[in-house]
Amino acid sequence: MLRRAVKRAAELIIILIILSFLVFALMYAAPGDPAEKRLTSQGIVVTKEILQAERERLGLLRPFFVRYGEWLGSIARGDFGVSFKDDMPVAGKLAAGLKNTLILSSLSLLISLAAALPLGIVSAVRQDGPADHLIRVVSFVGNSLPNFLISVLLMYFFCIRLKLLPVIASGNLRGLLLPALSLAIPLASRFVRQIRSELIGELQEEYVTGLRARGVRERYVIWKNVLYNSLGHIVTMAALAVGTLMGGSVVIETVFRWPGIGKLVMDSINARDYPVIMGFVLIMGTIYMGVNLLADVIAGILDPRILNTQK
Repeated sequence: MLRRAVKRAAELIIILIILSFLVFALMYAAPGDPAEKRLTSQGIVVTKEILQAERERLGLLRPFFVRYGEWLGSIARGDFGVSFKDDMPVAGKLAAGLKNTLILSSLSLLISLAAALPLGIVSAVRQDGPADHLIRVVSFVGNSLPNFLISVLLMYFFCIRLKLLPVIASGNLRGLLLPALSLAIPLASRFVRQIRSELIGELQEEYVTGLRARGVRERYVIWKNVLYNSLGHIVTMAALAVGTLMGGSVVIETVFRWPGIGKLVMDSINARDYPVIMGFVLIMGTIYMGVNLLADVIAGILDPRILNTQK
C-alpha cells in the first residue's frame, strides 16, 4: 500500500509539471493584452509608449521559456506571483476564494451523500418495484437539469415566490442553502444511480446468498455486509465528485454572488489576469489529484479487492 501511494504521488508531481507547462503555453498563446486591459481599466489613455512600458513592467516581453522557467521556479518556492489586475499577491487572492468554494462544495457534497445513500439503498433493495421506479425517474430528471437552470428555479420559488431565503448568498447556513442545493441536486441524482448499480452487483454475490440461507436478518445483510463492502467504491465516487463540484461552482457562485474561487477566476479571465488563472488551474489540479490519491488509499484499506483489480 505504501509503495503504491508513493508511486501515485510521484505520478501526481509529473502530471502537475506537464499541466503547468500546458497552462502556461495556453496563456501565452491566448488572445488579448493584459497590459492594455490593465491600463484601460484604470482609465489611462493608452499610447504606444505607455503600453510598451507596461508590457515590460509585467514581464510580457521576455521569451516564453524564460518566463515559464521563472514562473515554475517561483511556484516551487510557493510564490504564485502578483496579479496583473491590481498587483495583489495571487496566493492571497486564491486562498480567500478557495476557502469560500471549499465551504460551498463541502456542504453540497454532504447534502448529496445524505440524500443519495438512503435513496440508493432503497432503490437497490426494492429493485424493479414502485419505489425503485420512482427514485430512478426522479434521479434521471435531477441528473438531466443543468446547475444554472436548477439555481434559477430554486431562486424563483424560495426567494421570489415564498420569500424564505436570500437571493445573494451569505456566510450562514440559510444564505448558503440555495447555492449548495443547486450543486447537490444533480450530483445526488448521479450518486443514486451509481450507488444503486454498485449495491445490486453486491447483492448478487454468493456470500449474500449464503447469509440469507443461514437465516441472517436482511437488515444485517444490507448494512453490515453489502453496504460495508461497497464503501470503497462509494469513497472513490465521492472523491471523483470533488472536481465536478469545484468546477461547477463557477456558474453557481456567479449567480448567487458568492465570493468563491469560481467568481474570482471569471473576473480574472475578463481582465486577462494570467497569473491568477494559472494559479487557479494548478491548485485545482493539485486538489483534484490529491483527493483522488487519498480516496484511492482509503478505498484500498476498506476493500483490498480494489487493489487486486488495479495491479
